[in-house]
Amino acid sequence: MPHSDRHLSAMTQAGLNLIQQALSIYGRNLRLVQCNRRFQEMFDLPEALVTVGASFEDTIRHLVSRGEYGEVSDPEAFVAVRVEQARAFEPHYMERPRSNGRWISVEGAPLPQGGWVTVYTDITRTKEQEQLLRTRSELLSEEVLRRSEELARTNRQLASTISALEETQRQLRAIEARTRLTTEMMPAHIAHVDSSGRYTYSNQRLTSVIPGRPSDIVGMSIAEALGPDAFAKVQPHLAAALAGQPSTFEFTDAPSLRRIRASFTPDQHENGVYILSMDVTEETQTRVALQQTRRREIAAQLTSGLAHDFSNLLTIILGMQSKLSRMPDLPDDAAPLISATLSAARRGGTLLGRIADMTASRRHRPVATRIEPFLQELAVLAGPSLPPGVTLHLSADVPGAILFDPGMLQDSLLNLILNARDACGEAGAIHVAARVDAATWLSFEVRDTGPGFTEAALRHGAEPFFTTKGGEGSGLGLAMVYDATKLAGGDLKLWNTEAGAQVLLRLPLRPAPEVEEADPGMVLLVEDNADLRGAIRDMLTGLGWRVVEAASVAEAQALIDGLPEITSVLTDIQLEGAETGLDLATDCTVPVALMTSLPADHALYVAAAALGPVLRKPFSAAQLAAALGESQDAP
Repeated sequence: MPHSDRHLSAMTQAGLNLIQQALSIYGRNLRLVQCNRRFQEMFDLPEALVTVGASFEDTIRHLVSRGEYGEVSDPEAFVAVRVEQARAFEPHYMERPRSNGRWISVEGAPLPQGGWVTVYTDITRTKEQEQLLRTRSELLSEEVLRRSEELARTNRQLASTISALEETQRQLRAIEARTRLTTEMMPAHIAHVDSSGRYTYSNQRLTSVIPGRPSDIVGMSIAEALGPDAFAKVQPHLAAALAGQPSTFEFTDAPSLRRIRASFTPDQHENGVYILSMDVTEETQTRVALQQTRRREIAAQLTSGLAHDFSNLLTIILGMQSKLSRMPDLPDDAAPLISATLSAARRGGTLLGRIADMTASRRHRPVATRIEPFLQELAVLAGPSLPPGVTLHLSADVPGAILFDPGMLQDSLLNLILNARDACGEAGAIHVAARVDAATWLSFEVRDTGPGFTEAALRHGAEPFFTTKGGEGSGLGLAMVYDATKLAGGDLKLWNTEAGAQVLLRLPLRPAPEVEEADPGMVLLVEDNADLRGAIRDMLTGLGWRVVEAASVAEAQALIDGLPEITSVLTDIQLEGAETGLDLATDCTVPVALMTSLPADHALYVAAAALGPVLRKPFSAAQLAAALGESQDAP
């Protein structure tokens, strides 16, 4: 035992020894926990029975053998009864004579931790005074004497009861304080409302669940505390709970954009309702992302076999039409038909490629990204595709770095900008604005000055193959944006304004921790096209990488062996010589990211995809950064 603990124990024992009454404390296992010297002296107990851990049963047996309880016909049965009474200990007060002629009062009370404390008081003097009063007073009647004795005994018993009640009250206050502290630390709002809908209890966590609401709400009505929008959504469930029907439900709080899960449990005793509410916004976002991932897996399973067979049929059609076009003596009107058939077959092949892209396995990879540079790069990519009469305006009000997948978001926004371009025609304006909504969402608003969405587009715009462009559209653009947004746990909304169409793309807001930018390391760039190698090198250096270059697998392997500073390799699949980027990736000791311009059905592309994600040319700096990061994280 530490010195401080021993000192405290000694002080406690010294204080107990100063008390004139005998005191003993036994634990729930009927073993002695504490007693004072007066307890040993009053009952003349040996040292073994006043030592911590002494058995209550042994103590009773010793007192019986010493005649403390007078003549006992069956000592063991007497001891057994006392032990059973101790196991089911109840508060009590009693007075009894001792075998030595003295009187004692015995006052016992249970302890909240288990066990009990008993106080023994020598009341012989009091009893003698009562007897003296009885024998010497001739003026007092027998009835008055008897009632005086009863009153004195009752007063003593009442004092004992008051002490027990005060201790119980103290314990209840301590329990209430611990309970309140526990509920106030929980990440949920726990409350109770009466039959009129007024709060009678709250753990003051409403404002942490629904930002902007008050925390001190006891006495307020639930309508006042929640506000009109949220109350309108919970009111039917509250009415059902007041009628005895429990419910658990979710709703979105419009001002804060938080998703709330609430449980209403009827209080049968007071005709009120117990309320438990939690903020499940992040849980909902994660659930949406998982559901979309599962849908993609199912779609991939359904389309992979169909796409394979359809691709073979298109190949046959292309081959037959090419052969037909070379046949002599064809009618003059055959050439346009052959050309149209070839064009349709190639368009079918392109459509198959887009379906494969949409259902292909893609990992959502959030990266700490600052919005303003991200939008500047988006403007550079989108600018050349816009007619001279269509202007692109970008604005951002998002401080700091945010975690999201820049490649996936860039693809989505480019798709929306190109759709807006088509809607505007030769003249118009496109506005892209980024902002933070209610500290919950990272929102991107894309507006144009075109004619707006049709009613059918508002209802079905995000569905695959729905298009308003006739034969010019594939119907997969908005569907791919919807897919990517849901994969990130976000949401996509379409509507019309007075000026044109508007699309709101929302992603879960995940602020990136502020850290000092570190050197990403050295990357080995392996590319046999010198012009392309120069362009990719500029991208890499712009991202902070140090770059060394090679044109073949042999050169790359020599650099890897000679430069331990190389932390990543970015290699094309097709290179100078007989070896490919796949050979380098298989034998390389550092992380490798593969890039190519080969079609998805090429044998080398298929083999590369089996090793991991493939970066398809052309790509942006954001897509390049994501691919290198993903290769480093791969096991």
